[in-house]
Amino acid sequence: MGSAMTRPFRPTARVAKALLLIWLATLAGGGAAAAQEAPLVLKMGSAFPSKLPQLGTLGVSLAEKLGRISAGGLTLKFHEPNELMPPQDMFGAIAAGSLDAAWSTPGYWFEREPALILFSGIPFGPTPGEYAAWIYYGGGQTLMQEIYAKRNIHAMICGITVPEAAGWFRKEIKSVADLKGLKIRIRGLGARVLERLGAVPQVVDPAEIYKALQNGRIDATEYSTPAIDQDLGFQRVARYYYFPGWHQPSTLFELMLSRKTWEALSDSRKAQLELACGDNFREGLAEGEAGQFAALNDLKAKGVELRSLPPEVLAALRAAWDAVAEEIAAGDETFRSVYTSLQAFRRDYRLWKDLGYLP
Repeated sequence: MGSAMTRPFRPTARVAKALLLIWLATLAGGGAAAAQEAPLVLKMGSAFPSKLPQLGTLGVSLAEKLGRISAGGLTLKFHEPNELMPPQDMFGAIAAGSLDAAWSTPGYWFEREPALILFSGIPFGPTPGEYAAWIYYGGGQTLMQEIYAKRNIHAMICGITVPEAAGWFRKEIKSVADLKGLKIRIRGLGARVLERLGAVPQVVDPAEIYKALQNGRIDATEYSTPAIDQDLGFQRVARYYYFPGWHQPSTLFELMLSRKTWEALSDSRKAQLELACGDNFREGLAEGEAGQFAALNDLKAKGVELRSLPPEVLAALRAAWDAVAEEIAAGDETFRSVYTSLQAFRRDYRLWKDLGYLP
């Protein structure tokens, strides 16, 4: 893995060729390369509403970027959740070729393919920079695309968000004992971890979380980052806001295309999609880092108590996660292979992290 970290960046042949075509078209007065192909519109279903900060707005931004890069030649038409089909059906529709594209996060497909959650966000997982290093230079992207290819899907990482909060709690968390019997809205691997410590994970639709907290159906909830959470009003029904987001230190987002759609695209159009995705990753990271402190200051002014989880609780959560990861890996060869790659990369990366960054 060390050799991957020292390899100089070189654009793929397809990207280099596309950039050359764009440059030549510009010299010729613009539009010459794009004019060689008829305009193409791809229907893109979304797992997130267009107005939801970052989770949805990054999907809208991706579509807008692609339109500019392609001079209107290649369009992703954003469709709200349930407009084309329920979000949970998009995976099967893309695989069958009945849907062109989808904006989602790989973790949504855990039940179909457990290993895909490793390309989304995992407990005590990589920070955004480390995740990017593994995806683009540590073999992560290749592993992800191999998994999707078996389902007739081509997927690209097209966005990232910064660490989530550990969540909103109606009571203080002072020790591991406070987690026992706690009814918390959480999904995915985080739910499995908390369950091992005696919590009672709840499945609650995002639109119902506020009401569930208000009427006592749940005692706590996690959702996203402060900039996103504050718009959902949780601060009015839960006093304590805990950090860090141990269950998702960063979250990756994807563009999925049916394999037949991807393979029918020219090299130039494939490169346009890759370039749009790359810039969307930049936008997600920068916007996420820039938006949190204002949200936190606003929440503090409204009486929210910002808290850090006690070291004892974090240690117990980490131990529980290690057990959960080992359990899944033992029963799923693909998950084990990908997790081994990620862990090996992180062990190598730690040398640089410990020496290169301030503690």
